Amino acid sequence: MKITLVRHAQTEGNFLRNIQGRSNELLNDTGRRQVLMLKMKLEDKKYDACFVSPLTRCMETALVSVGDRVKMIPDDRLIEREMGELEGRPFQEYNAYKFWDYDLNKSDFGIESIHDLFDRCSSFLNYLYENYSGDNIIVFTHSAVYRALRHLLLNHELRGKMLDGRIENCQFEEFEV
Repeated sequence: MKITLVRHAQTEGNFLRNIQGRSNELLNDTGRRQVLMLKMKLEDKKYDACFVSPLTRCMETALVSVGDRVKMIPDDRLIEREMGELEGRPFQEYNAYKFWDYDLNKSDFGIESIHDLFDRCSSFLNYLYENYSGDNIIVFTHSAVYRALRHLLLNHELRGKMLDGRIENCQFEEFEV
C-alpha cells in the first residue's frame, strides 16, 4: 500500500499565525495558489481513494487538487487536534513542546491529549490496512494529524517529545507501507 499525506493549503489563520484547531476557515489567496501548484505536482499520480478531514480548508484543498480524479471520503479521525481554550489565539501562547510530549500527555485548556490524537490516527491507519491493502491512498489533513500519522507510518517509538519540525501548508509525503 502507498499512502500520501497532504497538509491543507494556507488560510488567513495560518498566515496570521493563529491557532486554528477545529475552526472552519476557507483558504486565502495564497492557499488557492498553493493548491494549484499542488494539483500540478499530483496530476500524474493515480489514487484509488482519497480520505479527507471534513473541515473546509482540507475539503477545498482536496477538491481542487484531486477531486476531479478520485472519490473523496470524509473521515472525522482526520480532523485537526482539538485546541480548546487556545483556539484562535496567537500561536506563541501555545507551548508545543509540552503538548507534544507523549510521556506528559497534557490536556490543559481543553487541548486534546497526545494519546487521544495518536489513538484516532492509529484507528484510521488500521482501517486503511484492513480495507485498502495494496491500494494507493491520498490523505488530506492538518499539521497535528499529519505529524501523528507520519510518526506511526515510520514506526517511531511513542515516547518523549514527538515534535519534529514544521509541516508547511500543502506539504506532502509518500509512504510505502
